[in-house]
This record gives sequence, structure tokens and C-alpha cells, in this order.
Amino acid sequence: MRLSDFDFDLSEDLIALRPATPRESAKLLAVRPGAPLEDLTVGDLPSLLRAGDALVFNDTRVIPARLDGLREGRSEGGGDGSPVAVEATLHKRLAPSRWSAFMRPGKRLKVGDRVRFGASEDRACDLTHLDATVAEKGEGGEVVLAFDLSGPDLDIAINTRGHMPLPPYIAAKRGEDEQDRTDYQTVYAREDGSVAAPTAGLHFTPELLQALADKGVSQHFVTLHVGAGTFLPVKVDDVAEHRMHPEYGEVSAEVADALNGVRANGGRIVCVGTTSLRLLESATGEDGVVRAWADETAIFITPGYRFRAADLLMTNFHLPKSTLFMLVSAFAGQAKMREAYAHAIATEYRFYSYGDSSLLFRA
Repeated sequence: MRLSDFDFDLSEDLIALRPATPRESAKLLAVRPGAPLEDLTVGDLPSLLRAGDALVFNDTRVIPARLDGLREGRSEGGGDGSPVAVEATLHKRLAPSRWSAFMRPGKRLKVGDRVRFGASEDRACDLTHLDATVAEKGEGGEVVLAFDLSGPDLDIAINTRGHMPLPPYIAAKRGEDEQDRTDYQTVYAREDGSVAAPTAGLHFTPELLQALADKGVSQHFVTLHVGAGTFLPVKVDDVAEHRMHPEYGEVSAEVADALNGVRANGGRIVCVGTTSLRLLESATGEDGVVRAWADETAIFITPGYRFRAADLLMTNFHLPKSTLFMLVSAFAGQAKMREAYAHAIATEYRFYSYGDSSLLFRA
């Protein structure tokens, strides 16, 4: 498969910069194999599911992982000793005091450089200092930052100094503000660790969750900490050569047993978002049995993949040539997804993280 197989034209006017209000008023496109597309809203979701079905949510919580800082000046090598403005997006925690991060401009950094994040004034409280040393440097602007703080103290400082890591296609059009701290978080988020939201879950409200429970649809929670690698473009023409960034996830034994019971009783497993689907597929064997999981996954799902766990997928509308558009094409069929996306564009569905949603029935 070639990268061009997953390309399509999309107007920037369809990129949503704010979520729908209320959340469940967003459009929902129902995509069934061999059936016409159906335009609904997220609030109609209970009518599309049946008693005995199971919703699987990703309960990861987004941390304010984008940090603005200054690389302290250095005089060697002909430099003038002036500090350099840098931006870090924390990617993966490696230790209580260490994070892997994508840095801009990465080429200006060297191992041993000191970086001071946040405002340089008003630094009376030690627990809000965010000073780090560049401990390692990789390719593509990725570095390892060794912070002076560790554990909960570092968490407090990041929460104080950091900004919500809005996707690049939103951040390029407007700045992050205080409203994003609420908007870019699911109502059921509880496990700190993501630098990007599981965006299909942004449509849910307590009222919608209660309506689904009243319908007899059970709700189960897994955790996949979404890394900044989710925004990296595919740079190879041969899709098979692309490698995903590993992300850590957990499926408890209790959830695995419950989902196996749902399937045994004729219920359907409905993944809310590609993150919960990728994790659940990683935790499910070729025999279709879901097992407890606590590990990294770099699963890359493209057309031809045989799904083991998920029967339905609720997901937003994705970027052209992205790994997520490849995933939904694998799930619902390439031709069907091209039809669905052409319809969504023609009828002005809102795209990406703050956009509208779809409910895909597995082909």
C-alpha cells in the first residue's frame, strides 16, 4: 500500500477550533457495511446500541505537557552566550525525574545544555521551578530531559508551568487558553500521563453516560497514555515501512473478564476512540480472548488486519494520509471510508480533535 492511497482533499475551514456545545450535540455519522450513511448526533448513540453491548473508554488524563523555555547561553564554539527560546512537548515519562520530549528547535540543543522552563520571574517557590538538563539527544528533535525535580514535585511544577498540548493543526490557528483545560479532557479522565486527548471521548457527558447505562450498555475503562508521536506525519511512501511510537497501556484482569463475558453473551464490544481499540486489539489473542495487559504497544493497523476484539468503533474524522485514517479504512473498508469522508466533507462535518464523530460498524 502506498501513502497516496490514503490521501483526500480537505478544506482548512472544516478544522474545528472549538468543540460543540453541549458536547453530545456534535454530529455523528453512522457507517454500516452495505447500508446508506446516516446523519445523526452523538446524543443519538443510545438508539444505535443495544442492551448487553459494552463501551470501552480510555480513561487517560491529559497533562499540560507543552513547555516554553530558554536554553541557557553558552559561550564556547563562537556563541554569544545569549539564551535561546525553545519549546518542549513531553512525550513519555522514563523515570521519576526524566521525560522524553520533542524539542523545537532541536538542532540548537546539545547534551549537557541547561533549559529553564516557564517565566523567569516569580520563582520564589522551589516546587514551581522547572529546570532541566539535556541528558540525551536523538533524531528528529527528540531529547531526554533530566529535571531537577522528581516525582510528585515535578508533576506539580509541570501542571503549574505547562500548557495543554493542543494538536498542531489547532495550535497553528489559535493559542491555547484556560477553556482548553476543560475542553481537551474527557469527563471520565483519571490516570495522568497523556500528551494528547483520546478525542472520541470528548463528546461524552455524565447525562449521556447515564442514558447509555439506562439502556443496558455496560461501561469499561482501559488506559492508554497517548504520546506526541500520534501527531507525527507518515514520511514513507511504502506504508509497511512506517513505525509507530510505542505507548504504554493497561487492561485490568477485571475488564478483560468482563469483556469476554459480554462477547460470550452475544453483546458487542464498542471501542470509544482509536486508542482504546489499539490497546484492546493488543491485549486480545488470535483466539479472540481478551487478556490482562500492562505493557507498551506499537500496533499499526492497516487494511488487511483481522480484528480480534472490536465490533464497533466511535471515532472522530482524521487527517489525510494519517495512520488513523488507515486504521478506520481497515475497520470499515477503504471504499466505505472514502464514501463516508466524501459525505462528511460535502455536508460540512467538523474534522479532527474538536470535531464531529462517527460510529463505524466493522466490515
